[in-house]
Amino acid sequence: MLPVAILAGGLARRIRPLSEKTPKALIEIEGRPFIDYQLELLRSQGIEKVVLCLGFLGEKIQEYLGNGERHGLQVRCSFDGERPLGTGGAIKKALPLLGEHFFILYGDSYLPINYADVEAAYRRSKKQGLMTVFRNEGRWDTSNAVYVPCRAGDAPGDVVRYDKKTPSKEMRYIDYGLSCCSAGEISKEEGESFDVADVFARLSAEGQLAGFETTERFYETGSFAGIDDFRRYINSSIRLTKNIQK
Repeated sequence: MLPVAILAGGLARRIRPLSEKTPKALIEIEGRPFIDYQLELLRSQGIEKVVLCLGFLGEKIQEYLGNGERHGLQVRCSFDGERPLGTGGAIKKALPLLGEHFFILYGDSYLPINYADVEAAYRRSKKQGLMTVFRNEGRWDTSNAVYVPCRAGDAPGDVVRYDKKTPSKEMRYIDYGLSCCSAGEISKEEGESFDVADVFARLSAEGQLAGFETTERFYETGSFAGIDDFRRYINSSIRLTKNIQK
């Protein structure tokens, strides 16, 4: 399967003071660092290779994960350097580790979705990018995408407009947090520092952004409310597993 670039270089300002000395990926939830849950999910989906794009306190994440063997993965790390590169710039710097096509996953996202189905949809689309979307209707965050499903068989739909900066009323879907992209599209962006959202906004305007709709809600740990939601999800999953084992 495609390698996964995890964007884990942010400052996590919304969850301070938890993140002042601990990177968001290592904040413990039910006694375990969040990245443990994230990597275990990826491994269960058949992912083998992960590239972490790191910035603030990234050395702590690298030290904790090592080469990924403990999680059954190949883990490599790419660091922003002296100044933040933004999500797009971080991926651009990591391209030598990623290859021509790859998943992009936000470092605070836990996404119960079939990654193989997403990859297959990306390849079928023949487009330069694919975004997973969820019909959010403004429930968990601001909706930021206009998605048009395809009526022909199981072909992927299209994200005809995507804009995080200036959302509009017709946007009923939200970027789910998992995307696919080609190295060529990332390389097109000028300069070292930019936002990956700008790449996807451009692709949607060019008719080059496929869409994959999921009906399973997303979980995130970028806010205190999100952490509480994810904690409840984990506890409910543990209870369900115990009941099944009985």
